Amino acid sequence: MSSKTGVNCMTEIEPQARMSYLIKHGNMIEVDPNQPILRYFRSGTEMLRMAQVYLVEGNHENAFILYMKYLTLFLEKIRNHPDFESKRGEMKVINKKMKEEIMANTEKLRIKLMNHYQREYEQFLAHKEAERKRELEREQERRKRETRDGNKGGGYTLIPANLHVQIDPNVQPTAPDMQLLDQVVYPNDFPTGGKRPNLSDRGLLLSNETDYRDENNKRSNIPSKPSFDRSQKPQYDRSDSLLAGSLRTILIPQDTMDVFLHLAQRNTDKNIETCGILAGRLSQNHLYITHVIIPKQHGNADSCTTMSEEEIFDVQDQKNLITLGWIHTHPSQTAFLSSVDLHTHCSYQLMMPEAIAIVCAPKYQTNGFYILTPAYGLNYIAECRDTGFHPHPNDPPLYMDAQHIQMDQNQKVQVVDLRR
Repeated sequence: MSSKTGVNCMTEIEPQARMSYLIKHGNMIEVDPNQPILRYFRSGTEMLRMAQVYLVEGNHENAFILYMKYLTLFLEKIRNHPDFESKRGEMKVINKKMKEEIMANTEKLRIKLMNHYQREYEQFLAHKEAERKRELEREQERRKRETRDGNKGGGYTLIPANLHVQIDPNVQPTAPDMQLLDQVVYPNDFPTGGKRPNLSDRGLLLSNETDYRDENNKRSNIPSKPSFDRSQKPQYDRSDSLLAGSLRTILIPQDTMDVFLHLAQRNTDKNIETCGILAGRLSQNHLYITHVIIPKQHGNADSCTTMSEEEIFDVQDQKNLITLGWIHTHPSQTAFLSSVDLHTHCSYQLMMPEAIAIVCAPKYQTNGFYILTPAYGLNYIAECRDTGFHPHPNDPPLYMDAQHIQMDQNQKVQVVDLRR
């Protein structure tokens, strides 16, 4: 589903078919064997974090999808990762959590959604039946009206086609009444411009009165909205459903880049890149960047590598944050994504489709906000096995300016600097 209309039309589908579609969407997750397996464990943690937010907000469809993705990932897909055997200990903890909590929550949501889908489907059928009856009544009324009009005959008497009129030869025809001829108007007698008399338009064009009457008749024939039970209405707009297919909006505090550049200044002066993790929270189907986490790292003029990722995860767990992308500097270059940057960002976007890469180019006083093109670039880079700096084709584009971001003038970004 790629549009609001398409998602809303789901109400016309039988409940079981809708649930099957939801489950299919929840199964849409793949494991890239070239990505560190630890990233998938972190992604699972963040899925549960977001699912809990959706539950609190009453967005049960999105919560169900995330639970299904979690189950699909850890019951099936993660086992294909080459490092799976090394994570047996972690998997025991996850299996226990799935058995005691995740599966039960998912089943409760499935039942709740099925009941909701059933109510919506019954309302749709009732509305459809009411419309059928209204259409039948309109048709019956139309036929009655035609019958009445036919009986009235329009006030005219038809002359039989076989009627012969007998003319008396002794009666001479009389001259026409000249006063009647004076009432005939010839083309040259029509006034022009503003001197045209206020003649009735009836018989030439439909009058405004007729138009309004016809329009009112049309409006009266429009089926009325079904009287849904508002207490059963979802607390969210289905255009916000993960089924809608669009990226959720990311809000970025306006001061994020300036604050980060200030902290990176020492490295920038040495022509060394600096990188940080963009983290935040989910609320009302919007993603809010609230923190920049600067990990221990080492870099040079054209790359930067993070160290001690466990420290990043500890901060995120303590503050209940989810990963929303990354930020780094190009001390002496313009803002763009290099081949190494593309591969770095791929791991973020595979885990979170909305994840962005912010590139700050202080020498040129510009900032770039990028994502891999979802339809091409993401898959291309995920399948590319080259390492280091290497050429990529430019057509079609592998990355693009992020269109799903907004600057937040009201919030200030918080920084956690782990380098100290």
